[in-house]
Amino acid sequence: MPNAAGDNDVEALNDRLAREHPIDDYYERSPLPIRLIERKRLAILRDMLGDCAGLDLAEVGSGGGHVLRLFPRACITAIDVSDVYLDTARRNLAGYDARFLKGEVDKLDLPAASFDRIVCTEVLEHTVDPAAVLAAIARLLRPGGVAAITVPNDPLITRLKGIVRRTPVGYLLRDRIQWGGDVYHLHQWTPEEFGRLLARHLRVTERRAAPHDALPIRACFRCVPL
Repeated sequence: MPNAAGDNDVEALNDRLAREHPIDDYYERSPLPIRLIERKRLAILRDMLGDCAGLDLAEVGSGGGHVLRLFPRACITAIDVSDVYLDTARRNLAGYDARFLKGEVDKLDLPAASFDRIVCTEVLEHTVDPAAVLAAIARLLRPGGVAAITVPNDPLITRLKGIVRRTPVGYLLRDRIQWGGDVYHLHQWTPEEFGRLLARHLRVTERRAAPHDALPIRACFRCVPL
């Protein structure tokens, strides 16, 4: 599938996204409804992963480290293809027990069963081969481990944006509604479609949504090894 950069250079694509739309700004200065949705997503992830004190926790597509900051007592591995994101994560995780790996997780030479917990949130839609990433997560997860995975419900988001654009509030927020990260999505799924893809690699034990099951803008899955 073609991407916003016109090729499959994942590193260049993500560096461009990181520079055009700084991740700290997204979490800290987005319109209030977006911040509330993302706070709910982070709360769900924290609940799904549980107490990670002393556990080996990896984030696939760690971005600026905003999720990993929720787990100050974990042994953290932040994985990303973008130097821009990794530099941001190093700043945000200063003082944490953390290491930073650059690359696509399915191409890194990591031993099987390396991690007790793995999180991959709002990342798979940006990848060239989501199935390969999910297979890598399944390989890296230890027996008894837990993975928390989320994706945006892009079909619903597109419909909601269309509705909001036609309102006076939508006109005032027109620049923010068109937040450019969306054009970097290489894949779109409904929660049901993604659940079927996920089930080929991991067993889903819980499915939730942010901000609410009645408005599933973010689809959140708790998974264990098959």
